Amino acid sequence: MRIIAGKHRGRVLAAFKGESVRPTSDRVKESLFQILSERLVGARVLDLFAGSGALGLEALSRGAKYVVFNDVSRESLALCKKNLVALHEEGELHAQNFSECLKTVSGKFDLIFADPPYRENFTEEILRLVAERNLLNEGGLVVLESEREEAAPEGWEVVDKRLYGRTKIYMFQRSNL
Repeated sequence: MRIIAGKHRGRVLAAFKGESVRPTSDRVKESLFQILSERLVGARVLDLFAGSGALGLEALSRGAKYVVFNDVSRESLALCKKNLVALHEEGELHAQNFSECLKTVSGKFDLIFADPPYRENFTEEILRLVAERNLLNEGGLVVLESEREEAAPEGWEVVDKRLYGRTKIYMFQRSNL
């Protein structure tokens, strides 16, 4: 696992050993960040299921201003912190389940990355909490990685969808109500 582009291009990240965690592949990450490139400079980002922090760190490398990293696993956050230190970057770390994070995190975001375990179906709850707390800046996106077909609940629209083998990336935006 590595940083694809930006000021930390090519830097290798500390990663989990074994098969218990499914990081976003470099191919998917590269494509996703090419799509998001114009949105990254100066962006405020929430990496909701951070794991090693790869998505948030890629965002920082490409010009994001600030990233909040959240993961329920303290082991994941320790790895994320190790990667932040190695890259001489700063970020805000939260050790909460995703719903508690969305209920308590402060400020608004330009991008919220949600890469939950594939076996879980958290999409509607994530989007509901983001809407209830008004966590997105105008034009902001929730970028969701999933293995299943996802539909936009009321008040949301899918503005982009990409397929990478069994991986699906959905970009949700608040619809004009």
